[in-house]
Amino acid sequence: MLDSRHLATFHEVVRAGTLSAAARTMGCTQPAITQQMKALERSVGMPLFVRAGRRLRLTEAGETLARHTGLILGQLSAAEQQLDALARLHGGRVRICSFPSANATLVPEAIARLLAEHPGVRIELQEDEPPGSLRRVPQGTCDVALAFSYPEFGMTDSSELVEYPLMEDPVTALLPVGHPTARRHLVRLSDLASERWIAGCPRCQAHLLHTCAEQGFAPDIVFATDDNLAVQNLVSVGAGVALVPALVLGFLRHDRVTARPVEPHSRRRIAAYVLRDHAHVPAIGLVLDVLKQVASAHNDVHNDC
Repeated sequence: MLDSRHLATFHEVVRAGTLSAAARTMGCTQPAITQQMKALERSVGMPLFVRAGRRLRLTEAGETLARHTGLILGQLSAAEQQLDALARLHGGRVRICSFPSANATLVPEAIARLLAEHPGVRIELQEDEPPGSLRRVPQGTCDVALAFSYPEFGMTDSSELVEYPLMEDPVTALLPVGHPTARRHLVRLSDLASERWIAGCPRCQAHLLHTCAEQGFAPDIVFATDDNLAVQNLVSVGAGVALVPALVLGFLRHDRVTARPVEPHSRRRIAAYVLRDHAHVPAIGLVLDVLKQVASAHNDVHNDC
């Protein structure tokens, strides 16, 4: 049986190249490192190192073990983080990671309900765009990830995560007041082919490029930012036009900007993701239920528009 502490020391010895260098990094004595390596070699049943001057050279067995050690230690670390997250969840602490437009709309409404109805649940909030937010869940740095996808791009193929659909978010055209097409109730995307464009996050920008390509043109993207207020400012001064999800309209602050439905119609899908092993934890279930209620209300508003 391999001892994880010995594997961690072996990993550092390989990285450092000498026992003394590894000892300095780990804050212990060289004899202690030597004893751990001897114990690991006894477990393996063969030598892991040979001397090559002042440095150590891996034997064939050492090279084999070195190829696996980083992965083993990474998996152990992930397991420890997930177990730690599970312990916090049972204590009523839930860490949510979401994208900016949801953090400005869905998440505050959900937190307000939780604070009013379940004050014993502690919510901590992080921000990241997908796919970064999705990676945080198996890494153990957040418990619930809110993420979005467009029809032409999948969300995630991780077998570790369970998806909870929340809502469909229509995409709209954001135009400066006075723009010729702003007088119409419905804007055809092809009518904006000659405009300068302001793009959003990488996933939204990919959707813009894909949608415009289907209409036979490549958008002239002159600005790109994931700051929704910056997008509004740029549109308001006539720097360009943009495609934005309807959630952004919930915090539209410029009287010099107007939004119009766009043709062809497109929507992004918003969902929450949790670890499969955490799906039945009461605190997680509570947060998911409230998120579904809030998202359903937004869905009803969008469907009425």
